[in-house]
Order: sequence, then C-alpha cells, then structure tokens
Amino acid sequence: MAQFLDKAKGFVADKIANVKKPEASVSDVDLKRVSRECVEYLAKVSVTNPYGAPIPICQISYSLKSATREIAKGTIPDPGSLKGNDTTIVEVPVKVAYSILMSLAKDIGADWDIDYQLDLGLTVDLPLIGDFTIPLSHKGEFKLPTFSDIFA
Repeated sequence: MAQFLDKAKGFVADKIANVKKPEASVSDVDLKRVSRECVEYLAKVSVTNPYGAPIPICQISYSLKSATREIAKGTIPDPGSLKGNDTTIVEVPVKVAYSILMSLAKDIGADWDIDYQLDLGLTVDLPLIGDFTIPLSHKGEFKLPTFSDIFA
C-alpha cells in the first residue's frame, strides 16, 4: 500500500511540474510623469497566458535598485487579470522621491542617468496549483528629468 501511495504522489507531482504556466518579460521602462515630489516611471510587463480562460493576477510586487541600493519598493494588490490564450500588457508604476535620486549623485555623474535593476514578482492564481509567482528582473538606465521637464 505504501508503494502505491508513493507512486501516486510521484505521478501527481510530475503532472503538476509539467503544467503550462504563464510567461512574462519586461518590455519597456520609461519616464511617465514628473511632479514636484517625485519622478514616476512606468514598467510595461508582457504576460502570455497559455490557458483559454482568464487568470486573475493576485498582486505585483516590485523593487527598484540603483548602485545596490533600493530606491523604491511596493506592492500593487489585485491589478486585474490575464486574457485567455493571449498576451496582456500589465503596467507597473514606480515612484521615486527626488531626495533619493539626489543621494545617488555618484552614479548620476556627467551623463545625467541612473543605472537600475527592477525586480518584479507577478503572482497569479493558477487552477489546481494555486498562487504562482513569476519572478522577473530587468536592468537598464534612466535619463533623469531636467529642470525644463519639471517646470514644463
């Protein structure tokens, strides 16, 4: 009887491990808005749903780092759902306070940009499996807004 249960557990574990899962990639990160308090960037995440039915997104968590220092962090609860058998673009707004940007003066240097790493966790609710987090990481550089961007 114990052998039968072990085989059944192995069979179920193998089937669940081979279930199709949504795939995601960061397609773009751009400057969205400049205000007197902060700079807001917008990350666009392209998510492909292999199922015919929509899949709810439970939450999106993000962490923005520059020079190994975290400059923004947050969670977006219940941002919507993924279309069935389609690719959905999910937008993740990231706000960075000016005080934090100014503390990165070494990285800004003469070229007026910041090298960054954006880490995202996209948690979806998959049938039979439950909550599944798709980890993403994207590196790039932001051009900082100039005074004319702020006061325009």
